[in-house]
Parts: sequence; structure tokens; C-alpha cells
Amino acid sequence: MNRSDHPRPHRTLLLAALAVAALSSGCADDSTPTTPTATTSDRQADVAKLGASVMPFDLERTTHRFTRTDTGGVQTVVADDSRDTAQITLVQQHLSAEVERFRRGDFTDPALIHGTEMPGLAALRAHGGRITIRYEAVPDGARATYATDDAGLRDALHHWFDAQVSDHGPHATR
Repeated sequence: MNRSDHPRPHRTLLLAALAVAALSSGCADDSTPTTPTATTSDRQADVAKLGASVMPFDLERTTHRFTRTDTGGVQTVVADDSRDTAQITLVQQHLSAEVERFRRGDFTDPALIHGTEMPGLAALRAHGGRITIRYEAVPDGARATYATDDAGLRDALHHWFDAQVSDHGPHATR
């Protein structure tokens, strides 16, 4: 056998990688909002559509802010127009109810919007009271402050925040 009869190592690796990618693309979990091949803008559009079925306020008229802290983070949802009392009231009612559920480990709403495989979600569901979550109404919306001494839960909160910012696109900031 001469040298030209042997496949090139890099070509073999490339073909193997392509085969794995092709096989795995057909194995997506249909319970998640998008498939692995979806673009970021497709994912954000899906999240906005699903969010409208869970969140009573208008994503086009509000902004989510997710700020990491050394002990967890701060989630703030505000009306883009500080005079939009209808959106402010909806934000406050929704976030107040979510905080009550989150304290019990019930993160059903984020799972419905972002999928059950959302980064950090499994750890947050299992927090068992090791995260203190405080609700506060602010003049243009509401705020939830998450605090924990558990480094693993703090990291889970940070991953969860990052996923929120990515998924909500123009409707969210850090």
C-alpha cells in the first residue's frame, strides 16, 4: 500500500465530526423551545412568544435587567415608559407572584419559556431554602434580589441570569 492509499488524519477527523453532528442534530429534545440548529434570533423570537403566554406584561414595553452580585444577583423588570402604569402594575403583580413560587423552588414559568434544560435551572429548583429571595416594588416596576452563601447556587444563579439575557435579546440587559 502506498502513501496515497491512507486517509489523511485531519480529513478522517473532519468526517467523523460531521457524522456525529449530523446524527446528533436529529436527536433534539422536542420539549425545548428551539432545536440546536436554530439561530439566536429564532431562539429569541420563540422565547418572546412563549414569554407572552406566561408574563402578563408586554415585552416590547418593558426591560429585564439581570445583574450578578457576589452573593447571587438582582433581577429588575421595569416599564420602558415610567408613566405606563398598566405595565408597571402587571410587572409588579407578576414578579411578586414569581418570587413566592421561586422561594418554594417552583421555577415552572422560566422552564416553560426557556426549556427545562435552561442553565442553572435544575440547581435553582433544588435550592431547598438555601437562596433568600426578596421582592421589592420600584417606581417603574419590580425587583427580585437573590442571595446565597452556597457558591454552587450562586454560580447557578449567574448561569440562569446569563441564559435569560441571551434568550430575551433586546428585552434584557445585564
